[in-house]
Amino acid sequence: MEALVLLALLGVLIVVPLLVLKVLLHAVLGLIVLPFKLLGGLLHLAFGLVGGIFKLLFGGALAAGLVVLVVGSIILLPLLPFLLLGGLVWLAVRASRPVIRPA
Repeated sequence: MEALVLLALLGVLIVVPLLVLKVLLHAVLGLIVLPFKLLGGLLHLAFGLVGGIFKLLFGGALAAGLVVLVVGSIILLPLLPFLLLGGLVWLAVRASRPVIRPA
């Protein structure tokens, strides 16, 4: 029984300093890496805000452009026959002119 207690005490004497060393290394490395984590979080926040603003602006511009396109096409669609007639008249007048060729 005494040997078992002695073996457990020897295990504790080996394991406890290793655990303390692990905690200290973790704390030191955490303090070393902390400024980089803070800078990364700040950059992530800044780029996220800028990206969100651009997404909002370009989304709004796209929606406004789409509304203008739809309204313009609805207004100009009834004028399409007149545009086709005007184009045909222009082609006929152009075709009836004589071609002047340089000498």
